[in-house]
Amino acid sequence: MIEFPAFAPALPSRASTTILAIDDSRTNLGVLGRRLAQRGYLTALSDNGPEGLDLIAARGFDLVLLDMIMPGMCGLQVLREIRNSADTADLPVIMLTGRSDTAAAVDALAAGADDHVAKPFDFDVLAARIARVLAQAKRIADLKRANAVLDARIATRAIEIGETKAALAATSADRQRLIASIQTLNDQLAQLNRTSVSR
Repeated sequence: MIEFPAFAPALPSRASTTILAIDDSRTNLGVLGRRLAQRGYLTALSDNGPEGLDLIAARGFDLVLLDMIMPGMCGLQVLREIRNSADTADLPVIMLTGRSDTAAAVDALAAGADDHVAKPFDFDVLAARIARVLAQAKRIADLKRANAVLDARIATRAIEIGETKAALAATSADRQRLIASIQTLNDQLAQLNRTSVSR
């Protein structure tokens, strides 16, 4: 694995965004690493799928740029591994490939890629797609957090409702006992009245 330190970030807000590029071409990795660092991304590089998966498991990343055609473990296999793990199922992945046919894009998207870019590509286009995919991932993460908060509030409210129902049931039982006691007292009073009248 080769790592390129982030050069003076052009956009400071990206300084904590981490991208892993996986490509069997060290030349491509070098170019990607430098260009991404120049845009303020923290970048890690891997030249094979198994190592890339190890890095993802060990460090976690905000986005993966994944070459589709690699010897050994191809990009589609790496992508399937990413999608099959609960920890990385939602990790944004952009597939890069030298294949320019429509089938390559279909294969990448069908395997779960968030986007597909054919090589050679204009880096500005790739950067725009990276920004779009990251923004979409952020919206999804925000939505999941909001849903988790809502679920917690619903669970709390359900507990409160359960406690209120239990309190109401206890109050109702007390009321029934009180009514029964009053009825018993009334019956005893009526019995006393009948006894005193008969004397």
